[in-house]
Amino acid sequence: MNLYEHTIIARQDTSPSELKQLTEKYSKIVEKNEGEVVKTENWGLLNLSYLIKKNKKGSYIHFKIKGKGRVVEELEKNEAIDKKLLRYLTVKVKEFDLNTNYFAKKEDSEKLEKKEKKTN
Repeated sequence: MNLYEHTIIARQDTSPSELKQLTEKYSKIVEKNEGEVVKTENWGLLNLSYLIKKNKKGSYIHFKIKGKGRVVEELEKNEAIDKKLLRYLTVKVKEFDLNTNYFAKKEDSEKLEKKEKKTN
C-alpha cells in the first residue's frame, strides 16, 4: 500500500456543512477503491498566493490516505469536475507525520506542547 497526502481547496464561499459533505464524499471515494483515510484535517480558510477563479481565499482540507494508485486516480477524476473546488494536490510520501498539526492556532499548539512535556 502506498501512502499519500492529499489536499483540496474549496471556494471561499463554501459553508461549513458543505465542507463536511465534501470531506465525506471524498472519504467514501477512497473507501470504495479499497483505500483508507488515516486522518483528515480541516485547515480552515486561508489566503491564496494569487487569484484562482476570482477567489482570494480558499478552505483547505487535508487527507492522509493509504491505498493503491487507483485511489488517487479516482479522487482526482471526481475533483476535476467538482465546481466547489479550486485546486487539489496529491503527494506520495514514505511515512505520515500524525503528531504535528501545522495549522493549529498558536495557543492550541502551545497547550499540546505542555501536555506532551508533562507526559514525558
